[in-house]
Amino acid sequence: MPFLTVTPVEKMSAPYPRRWWALLVLCLSLLIVVMANTSLIVAAPDMSKELGLSSSDLQWVIDGYTVPYAALMLVLGSIGDKYSRRGALVTGLLVFAAGSVMGSLVDRTELVITARAIMGVGAAVVMPATLSLLVAIFPKGERARAITAWTATSGLAIAVGPLVAGWLLRDHAWGSTFLINVPIALVGVVGALALVPPSKAARMGRIDYVGGLLSIVSVGSLVYATIEGPHFGWGAGPITAAVVAGVGLVAFVLWELRHPHPMLNVRMFRLRPFSGSMLAVLFFFFGTFGAIYYSTQFLQFVLNYDPLETGVRLLPLAGAVFVGAALTGRLTPKVGMKPMVVAGMAIGTAGVLLLTRIDTGSTYTDFLAPVMMLGFAVGLSVSPATDTIMGSFPENELGVGGGANDTALELGGSLGIAILGSLLGTAYRDKLGDLVGGRLPAAALDTAKDSVGGGLAVAEQVAKNPSAGGPRQAQALLDAVHESFAHGVAQTSLVGGIIMAAGTLIVLAVLPGRRGGGTRRPEEETGGSTEPAGSLEEVHTDSAR
Repeated sequence: MPFLTVTPVEKMSAPYPRRWWALLVLCLSLLIVVMANTSLIVAAPDMSKELGLSSSDLQWVIDGYTVPYAALMLVLGSIGDKYSRRGALVTGLLVFAAGSVMGSLVDRTELVITARAIMGVGAAVVMPATLSLLVAIFPKGERARAITAWTATSGLAIAVGPLVAGWLLRDHAWGSTFLINVPIALVGVVGALALVPPSKAARMGRIDYVGGLLSIVSVGSLVYATIEGPHFGWGAGPITAAVVAGVGLVAFVLWELRHPHPMLNVRMFRLRPFSGSMLAVLFFFFGTFGAIYYSTQFLQFVLNYDPLETGVRLLPLAGAVFVGAALTGRLTPKVGMKPMVVAGMAIGTAGVLLLTRIDTGSTYTDFLAPVMMLGFAVGLSVSPATDTIMGSFPENELGVGGGANDTALELGGSLGIAILGSLLGTAYRDKLGDLVGGRLPAAALDTAKDSVGGGLAVAEQVAKNPSAGGPRQAQALLDAVHESFAHGVAQTSLVGGIIMAAGTLIVLAVLPGRRGGGTRRPEEETGGSTEPAGSLEEVHTDSAR
């Protein structure tokens, strides 16, 4: 048997025999892409100390990855469809590894952000490629199980990222959390060449680069405005970005409606299964990523767990993901996707709302049930939604389908971290000001109000300075910081839970019942035609009944 798999999927007369091994490669590639976000959460304190990061710097070290990741997936998925999905996967992994090497070596804030941005570009190639290859390789009868495994991997990465980063940080500097990606990416490249067959779209027309550029401008500007505005104020930059995002979106829709071969057929949003599933993914990851983001900070800054201890305490989330995935694999064929998606969103909403009980007396036990509920909800609902989204696209648009699904996922997560993180910061600052305002010098108070880490650093300095009050005053400040952050977590969880509840009701109204829930690809509706301009008019007409 040759090492390099050379027969394209399109020329195989039977299902690819090593498809489950190929799935392992795809899931491994997905794992490191998602881990790159979650591992940084526990590495952030060490990075902040060594690099002297401000709150703004740290935010952009985290989100330097997110902006290109979210903005580029749609167009890069289309390029993968056109030329080579496996080639896109290999290229993306190599770019991701290069950015990781750079991130492990540099010691200046702007260079770390640049390295993260390069990793984000690589991730934007990898993520849609994994999903499009999965759908291309697996026959329809096995596809739901394969997508369930893919979804479970993304949930696993949420917990494994902090665990691996915490283990590395015990004996190594923060750069090791970047470097660990390199051997995994190289294993993924070798595995892709050996086990993943070539695949590309048949009869695909010229790529709609104008539509692709408009999508990049729209999504990139939206993510930038969402990150910058809530955290650092709605100055000229964020407002301009928001306006550009709005104008770009309108221009994108108008262009796509008139283009004979659009980058994304926007008429697909008329299909209730597709639009409902896209909304479900967006709302779900809004609440999940936001809640995990600030829960992890509470475990580290308030409960004083080190990075490894924090990672270990997130492992129940991974176990719950697999339980939910196993359950949805059995129940979705019997009851339909709508009950599973809505039930998962409702459970996730309840998990976020449970965090409103957090106070200064809370322990890890108070986080255990919400974390497990979020993990269970990921396993239960995301796989049916993703399967529905991918089933809406013809074979020659699988990369675009993967890009659309992953854009909703990443955009939801970005919005969740940015908006809920901003609400958390505001609640924390207001409460801390009420508790210690006037008892600290203005500069020290500003530092303490900047972040919970800043508050702990000021308390440490006060403890070393008898003229500032010494240990007694430091303990009072420490208690106030903990109380303020707990207050912020509770208030933010209330808002996040309300938003998720509203999203659940919207998805409940949009998704059709089982009679109208089967999603067929456009070419199956029109006897093989993949022309998007008129093929979607009659798709799911019974969904609107």
